[in-house]
Amino acid sequence: MTNDVTISTVRKDSEMAEPRQSPTLSKDSIETAYSFLHQKRNVYIHSSLEWQKDDIEYAISSYVDDMNRELYDNISNGRDDFLRDHKRFQEDITLAVAKLEEML
Repeated sequence: MTNDVTISTVRKDSEMAEPRQSPTLSKDSIETAYSFLHQKRNVYIHSSLEWQKDDIEYAISSYVDDMNRELYDNISNGRDDFLRDHKRFQEDITLAVAKLEEML
């Protein structure tokens, strides 16, 4: 049994998606990212403590610095400041959790 995930790509000359195997994107890495971000998002959205929210933003920013780059690119849609922009953090983390959940 393998934990690899199949990603669909679209070729320029075709509208059909062509699945390809991604050797660097394992199901385990997706599950780990989902679990971490989901837990932090739940605390973040229910917290009324600004210091706690700041700590979560810092923890997530540190986490994504070391995250599998292919996985980060998949959830960020190529935005370099994804999960690192204070003004968009709640929107970003909600989107990241939703995208990771779809990938599971």
